[in-house]
Amino acid sequence: MASDQKIGRIISSDACVAEGAEWLAHYDPRFAAALELTGPLPLRRKPDGFSELLSAIISQQVSVASARAIWRRMEEANLTELSQVMAASEEELRAAGLSRPKVRYARALAEANIDYNALRDVPDAEVVKQLVTVSGIGAWTAEIYAMFSLGRADVFAPGDLALQEAARMLFELPDRPKEKELRKMAEAWSPWRSVAARLLFSYYHVAKSREGIR
Repeated sequence: MASDQKIGRIISSDACVAEGAEWLAHYDPRFAAALELTGPLPLRRKPDGFSELLSAIISQQVSVASARAIWRRMEEANLTELSQVMAASEEELRAAGLSRPKVRYARALAEANIDYNALRDVPDAEVVKQLVTVSGIGAWTAEIYAMFSLGRADVFAPGDLALQEAARMLFELPDRPKEKELRKMAEAWSPWRSVAARLLFSYYHVAKSREGIR
């Protein structure tokens, strides 16, 4: 587990996830009960860079199955790299499965001139702040990228419906918590909010027999 005073803990291995899961289980017996059901949590580390952020945009507001299918079509059409998206016509991007809004978002991302290497060295809040300036990237997309592509240990994505529903079930809430309420709840899970997200995604999968995230 790497540590940096500026950016905080980085999740780089299964051991990091296990450390966070143990902390959460000691913090709240309901997390411990969820871990009994889910078993060891997945690492879920992904590469960083343009392609992963484009993948996150494609995953917005569609099912996991749909996101996988569209991404597969993008790969088959060789439209997953920055230069490929820049060179593609709207018709080519649409033919690969992108909606008109997501064509605009893919183009905006390609034109945003993001320094992906530099993002590795800025604090969590600054990562989100920089990414949400790009058209089509909201807090959810930026937080998912920070969690899984940058490995930030203390980031959460409270706008995610699967996380909201998992929290409702696990904590026996009367209603699914809204983004603001879940963000407040998650403050108590610091410094391991990203592991809490992994646990809730896994719990959602077990409880609903559905994938919460691609």
